[in-house]
Amino acid sequence: MVLYLVAFAGAAVIALLLWRAMNADRAEIPRGTTTPRASSPPNRAHPTGPDDDPDFLRSLDENLRRGEGGEPPAPEK
Repeated sequence: MVLYLVAFAGAAVIALLLWRAMNADRAEIPRGTTTPRASSPPNRAHPTGPDDDPDFLRSLDENLRRGEGGEPPAPEK
């Protein structure tokens, strides 16, 4: 019977240590949230894609208004 208690206590200690090790990176997360909060928004020096670039979108709009943004050129045969 004592052997079972020692085994249970050892398993509980190992489980606790593993649980704390796996959740060590979550220490920065405030309670009630699932992701860490950034202290400031990420500093992005450039847009992440062409659809996020205001200059690119403006040039597309200007090309469409001038009639340059129509059909792509036909492939040569």
